[in-house]
Amino acid sequence: MSTTDTGKTTEPDAAGEFGAAGSQLSTAPVETAMPGSFGGSRAPGAIGWITWTGREAVGWARWFWRQLTSMRVALILLFLLSLGAIPGSLIPQSGTDAQKVADFKDRHSLLGPVYDKLGLFHVYSSVWFSAIYILLFVSLVGCIVPRTWQFVGQLRGRPPGAPKRLTRLPAYATWRTEAAPEKVREAALKVLKQRRFRAHLDGDAVAAEKGYLRETGNLLFHVALVVMLVAFAWGQLFKSEGNKLIVEGDGFSNTLLQYDDFKSGNLFSNDDLTPFSFDLKNFTGTYERTGPNKGTPRTFQAEVTYSEGAYGKPRKKTIKVNEPLEVGDSKVYLVSHGYAPVVTVRDGKGEVVFHQPVPLLPQDGNVTSVGAIKVMDGYRNAQGRSEQLGFSAVFVPTFAGAGKGTMFSQFPALDFPVLALNAYHGSLGVDSGLPQNVYQLETSKMTQFKDAKGGILKARLLPGETMKLPDGAGSITFDKGIKEWAGFQVTQQPGSDWALVGAFVAIFGLAGSLFIQRRRVWVRATTGTDGVTVVEMAGLGRSESAKLPEELGDLAALVHEQAPSAPEPGPDTPGSDQDTPDPHAVSAAEGAEKQ
Repeated sequence: MSTTDTGKTTEPDAAGEFGAAGSQLSTAPVETAMPGSFGGSRAPGAIGWITWTGREAVGWARWFWRQLTSMRVALILLFLLSLGAIPGSLIPQSGTDAQKVADFKDRHSLLGPVYDKLGLFHVYSSVWFSAIYILLFVSLVGCIVPRTWQFVGQLRGRPPGAPKRLTRLPAYATWRTEAAPEKVREAALKVLKQRRFRAHLDGDAVAAEKGYLRETGNLLFHVALVVMLVAFAWGQLFKSEGNKLIVEGDGFSNTLLQYDDFKSGNLFSNDDLTPFSFDLKNFTGTYERTGPNKGTPRTFQAEVTYSEGAYGKPRKKTIKVNEPLEVGDSKVYLVSHGYAPVVTVRDGKGEVVFHQPVPLLPQDGNVTSVGAIKVMDGYRNAQGRSEQLGFSAVFVPTFAGAGKGTMFSQFPALDFPVLALNAYHGSLGVDSGLPQNVYQLETSKMTQFKDAKGGILKARLLPGETMKLPDGAGSITFDKGIKEWAGFQVTQQPGSDWALVGAFVAIFGLAGSLFIQRRRVWVRATTGTDGVTVVEMAGLGRSESAKLPEELGDLAALVHEQAPSAPEPGPDTPGSDQDTPDPHAVSAAEGAEKQ
């Protein structure tokens, strides 16, 4: 028995030198060389021109299809797709934040129009990105379908017979034995099947093959990519995403009119909204009090009561960061929070015309907040005329100065809350029908109140304090009850589960295609001229690997146990010249003794 010969470092031409034995180790499509002219010479006349044109069109179509479904083009398209996603991450997108897009165009008068024409403000719905996406999808499908049918055919078939010259394969072993050839083949067949080879008898040899999981993993990887592409497209077409700011004690119903802002995919309809509602009972935020991380949030959680459908049973749930409320296909995320000071506005007669919490927007990590208080209905001035009031507000939960200094917060918790106000009267402009930012005052049609000295009327109020408006115009009180608000994002992203499954399958499929080697093994047992059985074993892999000779050596050792080596013939033995061992081969018994 000889050890495996690893002196050869190049894999033979599978289709040429070994014929069927070395063919079809891969299901990759075979590219054929196309002639320069697909239709050949054109015959005279109109019929000849039509025939030639048709042949040329079919030829070019086949050539284009071969290029599109090749692995090279698929990799190029995949690279272009990842390259095209870069501007979608770096440049503001109109579908995500239209305000940032508008600001970018204002700040970049030259780049803005260029980016707009190139579709860089809506990358994922642009024509060029969609073209790459569709071509990649077609390329993958065109590659998978024929390879799958070819692989199924290989699974249904048998491993090809042994080549005539096993000595020319990259891994080879041989020895002589006194066991009958039939017994050697039976032992080899049993050993190979125990090692999970697909094996069968073929003439004077046993043909076996293993490693089909390599092609299975390869196909799974491509199928997983298609699944991910479909899931991504499905999610983009049918997705929805809306934001809602809710003050403690208020509620939300999942209807389009309830959202502060809402965007969706092209195929999404209002009927796709999951019917549910919830009330924000309480919001709790805690922060680090000492140390270098002072002011850093420790916990943000919102306690809600929700119900599914119109008549669902109320249930309690605590929503935390990255722990959303899941109702059907919708997920409710906690994304922001702030404060809503409660204010009471009275007219000159002391009647309450406004009493409610007013959400203000945080400007920094310590929740220094700004906003506007708008009294739109029910107010009459000292002369009895109907007017509107507006107050620009700055709120700090922990005032930095002792009654003086700049309005900024030292800590995000409510340790020393202060509300600074400027007062206006006139028209807020809400009756014009144009959309207006609820957190900003439109003062073009308003007049600022003056104090007794003719200066601008402004005040800094502690909880419970009141600012009087001049000339009996009324007052505004900063109530002691300060509420908090929470910002929620409600999303529906169909296909995300499929995308996750596809990602995991792609990883496992790629690992299988990289680390599993498809290989074939043949065991030939024939009777030599001196009557002694000559056993030959050889292996062929799809690619060079040091494991193939090792595996062949292990298999040869197992077969050798059933068919041990016969004594070497002496110099006077008939046929000894023909049976002289190869100088590069060592018997299996000697190899076993060395081990």
